[in-house]
Amino acid sequence: MKAVIGYAKRYAFLLVGLCVMAFGVALSKKAELGASPISSIPFVLEPITGGALRIGMATTIVNAGIVLLQVIILRGKFKWLNLLQIPVCAAFGYLCQFAEWCIAGIAVGSYGQQWLVCAAGIVLVAFGVSMEVTANVMTLAGEGLVLALCQVHPRVKFGTMKVLVDVSLVTVAVALSFLFLHGLYFKSVREGTAAAALCVGLIARLFGTFMKPLGSRLFGAEK
Repeated sequence: MKAVIGYAKRYAFLLVGLCVMAFGVALSKKAELGASPISSIPFVLEPITGGALRIGMATTIVNAGIVLLQVIILRGKFKWLNLLQIPVCAAFGYLCQFAEWCIAGIAVGSYGQQWLVCAAGIVLVAFGVSMEVTANVMTLAGEGLVLALCQVHPRVKFGTMKVLVDVSLVTVAVALSFLFLHGLYFKSVREGTAAAALCVGLIARLFGTFMKPLGSRLFGAEK
């Protein structure tokens, strides 16, 4: 019974973290300075499909594809429990859609205001990531892909692989933009994308300094 309660607490904590991240993604979209690497492809899919794929559904589809990519990479080593990433990603996608609706009334005017909103989005995403790590029950598809590649290439450190994956995701978003929109879709890839790639991990580690002891109090010893 204790174990069940413990897992329930962890998943509740993860859900709150996903909500925080979703509002971070929505703010990034509102700022129009470019999405974080993991969101750059969903952002560009919306105009490509003429709005048929909103940010929530696009996020779900892209993340589900990334989970399937993990299956291809790991093959027999893939732990089928990790397929739970797909419903988690679906929940995250719908949370992104809900967050976008919640902040629809926020007006962003000047370039300085764009950066303020973008910075708020980066901080919220980083805070949500730190909660995801603290919950320690399920990763989102992006981090799952990095871990899968590290398993196949153990000599490459997680941080280095994370950068390579982020660069690859942004490259795909840029390619899709030029292929279907005949130019760079600046709401998907801009200076804010580089800021997110550089800052989210660093800020998440800073949040981790107090999130780790909080997790110990909430969940007890690490699993």
